[in-house]
Amino acid sequence: MRFLPALTRVAALGAATILAATALTACGDEASTDDAANPYGLAQPGVLRAGTLTDAPPNVYLKDGRFTGFDNDLLSAVAGKLGLTVEFVGTDFSALLSQVNNHKFDVGSSSITITEARKKTVDFGNGYDFGYFGLDVPAGSPITSFDQLTGKRVVVVQGTVQDDYATGKQLDPVRVPDYNGAINQLKAGTADAWIAPAEIGEKSAADSNGKITVVAKQLSPAPTAYAVAKGGDKLREALNKGLDEVIADGTWSRLQAQYYPGRPIPADFTPGSGAVAAPSASVAPSASASTAS
Repeated sequence: MRFLPALTRVAALGAATILAATALTACGDEASTDDAANPYGLAQPGVLRAGTLTDAPPNVYLKDGRFTGFDNDLLSAVAGKLGLTVEFVGTDFSALLSQVNNHKFDVGSSSITITEARKKTVDFGNGYDFGYFGLDVPAGSPITSFDQLTGKRVVVVQGTVQDDYATGKQLDPVRVPDYNGAINQLKAGTADAWIAPAEIGEKSAADSNGKITVVAKQLSPAPTAYAVAKGGDKLREALNKGLDEVIADGTWSRLQAQYYPGRPIPADFTPGSGAVAAPSASVAPSASASTAS
């Protein structure tokens, strides 16, 4: 009768195998359910948490308690195509990319110019806009062009492409954390010039009661795009798809006309993947330039 314990052990092993297989199946089903509920790996399913700025109109800014501007309104439209809502959170530009890659934010929205250096920290979607550098100086300054900045005290916002430009030109810039800091340097006379995103520089000059003037502009060398964490391919691809859809349905053109009336689009710039054409939008007869950070 010694075969009974052996049979018992065999039965026990069989039962354990069945339980293990059932558990693995359940885990697999649960993982599949999670993927279906949160296909883009968002911190909160259905909600796209976006890091942005509060003080950089017309691209990204806070107005009447609401985050708005070209970049943010465009992102909301893109997210809508994906069935997502957007939660905007204000931050400093100098911290934004690391916060995106550390998953504090799902996406960065702040006229972020694509650069090789930034690609080491985050991944970028397709370009959705272009921008210009502006050169702001105190009223009465003899400075009239970018090539007159050597030896001058030049202020930039830390971490922006304007910072990269000034550093590349060996201008030893003064770095401040936000745009208000740069404006205050000019008003106080502690800086000779500010290399700014052009539109922010123009607005700052217009609001300065004649204390600041814009003397030059030049096209930024690369497009701006939304930033996602390294390896966030599903989210990046989804944002690219949504961007093409809002280009095709006219939203991109409408927002361009709303925020940059009359601004010419460079002949070599195509938004999105290039697979869809942007419908033309009526524009007002005034000149304006977008920002690029």
